[in-house]
Amino acid sequence: MTVVLVTGAAGFIGSHVAEALLKRGATVVGVDNLNDYYNVSFKEKNLEILSASKGFKFEKLDLSDEKGVKALFTKHGVTHVAHLAARAGVRPSIENPFIYEESNVRGTLNLLDAARLNRAENFVLTSSSSVYGNSKAVPFKEDDAATDKPISPYAASKKSTEVFGYTFHSLYKLNVSVVRPFTVYGPRGRPDMAPWLFIHAAINGTPIKKFGDGSTRRDYTYIDDFVAGFVEAVYKPQGYEIFNLGNSATVSLNQAIETIEKVTGKTLKINQLPPQQGDVDLTNADISKAERLLGYKPAVSFAEGMKRFYHWFVSSDGPGI
Repeated sequence: MTVVLVTGAAGFIGSHVAEALLKRGATVVGVDNLNDYYNVSFKEKNLEILSASKGFKFEKLDLSDEKGVKALFTKHGVTHVAHLAARAGVRPSIENPFIYEESNVRGTLNLLDAARLNRAENFVLTSSSSVYGNSKAVPFKEDDAATDKPISPYAASKKSTEVFGYTFHSLYKLNVSVVRPFTVYGPRGRPDMAPWLFIHAAINGTPIKKFGDGSTRRDYTYIDDFVAGFVEAVYKPQGYEIFNLGNSATVSLNQAIETIEKVTGKTLKINQLPPQQGDVDLTNADISKAERLLGYKPAVSFAEGMKRFYHWFVSSDGPGI
């Protein structure tokens, strides 16, 4: 029987991954500390959706609790790990780097150790496209040496987890697949990210914060595309591999604003601000490796994805206005 431990299961991406795994017949043990980085009620609503499935079990736990993490594996007979829990955010990490070490690095290390002790079949570790910093080698490839020079504590913490993943594979032959997401968005999305903030602002007529001249570009990835690739990684042990899961098409901040105005039928009010420290100029994924080894095929354009996101946002399932 496949028993997948999904960390961060109450969050945006974690809840979608858990949902997809349940549909594939896995038993899912969801773990989350339900921290207040953003409104906890959003996380509780995600858990309500998952709890409708008989194959879902939930444990509230902070991954920095080493004994608690090890107990989870023995209690539930965990066979696979889908590690999505993390303290997110580039800008907050500059203000308080220590919580990123505790949550991201120590939490991941506890999971890796428990996985090797319990002979888990596969461990999928979620990193971030932030590890590429301002790399000039575009599109970003998984072996880019720029990842050795992160430009924010958040990125540094994520790179650290990748290195620990390799170490545990090398020492204990634990299968570890590192996944680097590229600006994932969509229904149940995080309320601190630009797609959510911009749609909310458009609906309510409040101003958005626009950092810089709008030329920065992001590789926006629709949630369904990302989840499809991630779940394939769970079911396909690869030894140790790193995968970019992006869309591979970049969108400038100015283009994103134009798209959201078109989708919502509203003109965004803009509070113009200087570039933000720690932000990167561009993210752009080379997804050829994921295509080859995972059969990854992102299909949703930014325009289509934002249309779907907006429709969810104003639906009975979304947060409304």
